[in-house]
Amino acid sequence: MKLHVVHDTHYEYTPAVETAQHIVHLKPRDTPSQRLLQHELVVTPVEARRGERIDVYGNTRTFFALQSAHEELRVVADSMVLTAVPAPAPLGPGASPAWEAVREQFRFRAGGRWDAATEFVFASEYVPRHDDFVAYARPSCPPGRTVLDAAHDLMRRIHAEFRYESDATEVDTPALQALALRRGVCQDFAHIMIACMRSMGIPARYVSGYLLTTPPPGQRRLVGSDASHAWVEVYAPALGGGPGAWYGFDPTNDRAPGEDYIVLAIGRDFGDVSPMRGLLFGGGDHTLEVGVTVEPVA
Repeated sequence: MKLHVVHDTHYEYTPAVETAQHIVHLKPRDTPSQRLLQHELVVTPVEARRGERIDVYGNTRTFFALQSAHEELRVVADSMVLTAVPAPAPLGPGASPAWEAVREQFRFRAGGRWDAATEFVFASEYVPRHDDFVAYARPSCPPGRTVLDAAHDLMRRIHAEFRYESDATEVDTPALQALALRRGVCQDFAHIMIACMRSMGIPARYVSGYLLTTPPPGQRRLVGSDASHAWVEVYAPALGGGPGAWYGFDPTNDRAPGEDYIVLAIGRDFGDVSPMRGLLFGGGDHTLEVGVTVEPVA
């Protein structure tokens, strides 16, 4: 599926910002099921300096500096991607190792072998390991259940037991607080699922991106009405000791990501993949408007 996405970020500052430096993760990455066809990032006012590099997780990190006073900032990322259906998770008895075996494989041992997925077992800025997450995850992890079946059951439970409520949390709401509230948005649900898996000793990571939505019958697609999205990937080692793989789970929608998903960036949590962050000199109050449009292209 060919998808066109426009991510429009608009700040207004009172009083003006004197100088600023920003980092953005707005360039979709290539994955086994996604290929970036074209990308343009337009910054207004025109930046004084711009650079780009690939971070440790394989994401494109763009930075730019504004060195003159400005009362507003607009950043528009325009991308075209070609997506395919990711390989399905092998659910079912014996299709992946038992979750206890995965926990044992990734248990820390001084001098032990370091696997690339090991980093995603540890706590991170937005995702602590805590007994409350163990307690919530335990019903999904009975003895002998495969790691992917456990992840699927946990995803289903979060979707059923939590309510999507956009004003219930903020971008920096701790995952433990969102767990207690049983309310939040996609970022919260992703952090909670990751925290549960990691607290059980299973590698899990955060994926930011977009989801193609379908307007109600008879209504036109509204420009800017879509939003950024977040979901989870859980690592499952291959049976027999071969290379493992990451499998996607979307607790907000109780489904596996498909060709209607666009991957922007992958990290330990939201802090690694924030769409835009910056350091400002001057200014004071600000307003922010974000519009996202995702459209299929024939």
